[in-house]
Amino acid sequence: MANLKEIRNRIASVSSTMQITSAMKMVSAAKLKKAQDAITAMRPYSDKLTELLQGLSASLDGDAGSKFADNREVKKVLVVAITSNRGLCGAFNTNILKQCSTLLDRYADKQVDFMAIGKKANDILSKKNTVVSNHSDIYDNLTFDNAAGIAESLMRLFIEGEYDKIELVYNKFKNAATQLVMTEQFLPIQPMEDDKAAASDYIFEPSKPEIVEQLIPKSLKTQLFKAIRDSFASEHGARMTAMHKATDNATELRDQLKLTYNKARQAAITNEILEIVGGAEALNN
Repeated sequence: MANLKEIRNRIASVSSTMQITSAMKMVSAAKLKKAQDAITAMRPYSDKLTELLQGLSASLDGDAGSKFADNREVKKVLVVAITSNRGLCGAFNTNILKQCSTLLDRYADKQVDFMAIGKKANDILSKKNTVVSNHSDIYDNLTFDNAAGIAESLMRLFIEGEYDKIELVYNKFKNAATQLVMTEQFLPIQPMEDDKAAASDYIFEPSKPEIVEQLIPKSLKTQLFKAIRDSFASEHGARMTAMHKATDNATELRDQLKLTYNKARQAAITNEILEIVGGAEALNN
């Protein structure tokens, strides 16, 4: 059994760790509320805009919007991996990296490159794969304009033929304890199913080509911004949950150490009493 000083040092260390994890949990909880409100408010607009875009793309004719809906032979794929800049958030980043590995297996006969949004994705993926760019600094100022700049670069890579397919991999926020790993096709645009498209009836003013020309880029920028927002909220939810579990585990370990300390202290006192009694008996004899 460890001596009393060693146990006291361990209790102090665990208590210090517990204070840190508890503070991180509260910080993440405060940030989560703001991030959750932002993604919850954005989803209806983004989903409706995507639905409208898919409906239009199903009825595109001529060259209207064809540059974004060009389903050419897939030879080169770009995967946009959205992770966090920091760790201590459970399996949040690991799940994204596992999904990236799955995509590498799926496109084993094709060239697969990555774009990293988040330091963790860049650090891991760059060791064995090609990372064309890293946008970890977006979390310093997460705005639509900053996300739009990344979306424009993705659209340019697709239009210029650098990549035939672009996919997003991110964590979708469900609640503080649950995040869903999503793989979404960013480009080319996927048209709506024929039966759903037929049910949609639109009147275009001034004209369909002009509307599509403005709507498609805006919809793609919104789709990327929503994915980053989802990931941002999921990160804080995952970190809050991880720090909550860490605090509970530290509390349990501290209680066990205190019990061990008390037992060791009682044993030491008992031994001292026995030594005193034994010495007294020896003197009497």
